[in-house]
Amino acid sequence: MTTVASAPSAAGTVRVPYADLIRFTTEVFTAHRLPPERARAAAEALCYGDAAGMDSHGLANLGRLYLPLLAEGRADPLAEPEVVADRGAAVLVDAAGALGLWQAGAAMELAAERAERHGIGLVSVRRATHFGCAGHHAARVTGRGMIGLLASNCGRQRIARPPGGAVALLGTNPWSVAAPAGELPPYVLDMSTTAVPTGRVRAAERAGRPIPEGWLAGPDGRPVTDPGAFDRGEAHLLWLGSGAGGEFKGFGLGLMVEVLAALLPGAGLGPEPAALAGDGRPSGRDDDIGVFALAIAPATLRDAGQVALDARTLFGTVLDCPPVEGSCGPVVYPGWHEARRTAESHRDGVPLAAPLLAELATIAAEFGVRPVAGTVAGTVAGTVAGTDAGTVAGTEGGR
Repeated sequence: MTTVASAPSAAGTVRVPYADLIRFTTEVFTAHRLPPERARAAAEALCYGDAAGMDSHGLANLGRLYLPLLAEGRADPLAEPEVVADRGAAVLVDAAGALGLWQAGAAMELAAERAERHGIGLVSVRRATHFGCAGHHAARVTGRGMIGLLASNCGRQRIARPPGGAVALLGTNPWSVAAPAGELPPYVLDMSTTAVPTGRVRAAERAGRPIPEGWLAGPDGRPVTDPGAFDRGEAHLLWLGSGAGGEFKGFGLGLMVEVLAALLPGAGLGPEPAALAGDGRPSGRDDDIGVFALAIAPATLRDAGQVALDARTLFGTVLDCPPVEGSCGPVVYPGWHEARRTAESHRDGVPLAAPLLAELATIAAEFGVRPVAGTVAGTVAGTVAGTDAGTVAGTEGGR
């Protein structure tokens, strides 16, 4: 299989031209004093979530997370990250509170530059902020024939308890590994070490849907299926593998990320003595996030052409695996579906929930930015602003 096919559109989907969505988001960030180049990079990182089908990390977070970070001064649009230590293949950076949507990509690019010289490049970052989808940043280096790894702790934000523990010590601590696959879509593993990221819990709450058992637990350890319980402080996230006796694997991975992303650069730690005063509910803030960005250049070790051929063999064999009888789809690898959805979004428009489109219209009006236009069920809905926003918001949206 060498092509990326498109998926059928969901009924009532609101689609926005990708270029217009990037234009809108860039202008919003520019209105918050981000330099144009940084604003564009941040817009691409944020819109990637919606384009790739991970709307929990997309534009729903523009007004909920990123604009408040900038308004409160917890993210500095003009911050100049400082190189604290430079050892050639390894660099320590103080991000100075720069917006993570831009800064994480810059860290990966620096890691790739060092990998070109040394075969491997490590950029360790402290005082960072939330960067959106880890996979978007890790995959930046695959176009150079490199393997990328990006991991992040959550600063001093604590939302998950260790197995058997009574207080929360760690965040979702996401990580991603990306690798080129020849002419096939890159392999991109992008995952939280908790059962799900908080964004998926909040997405279920916005949609009015219950969540499965195994995502959240209450103070007594019993499963919670009401997604709103998390933000009310009535439930905490469970680890990857919970419910099947594998929670120590998720917890162990979470600690691994804490070591690589926070202990290494000297960023804010989740597990520190102050955390022990918690009452079991989520606590702390995600300031002083740590980031681990690693790029590996296989071509410095062996023939680049053979590496590419082996990668094509590896991932092509996965795609050629026959599905079990009754399976609802082909066998694929991480990153394949995201590439398919992204290609479709670039061609046909990025699918957004109609209420989110109306929210973006409100943001556009507040900051003097031209709003985006959407297409609903094959009909152009027009520019979403004023009364039009209310009309579009009443249309069934989502995926």
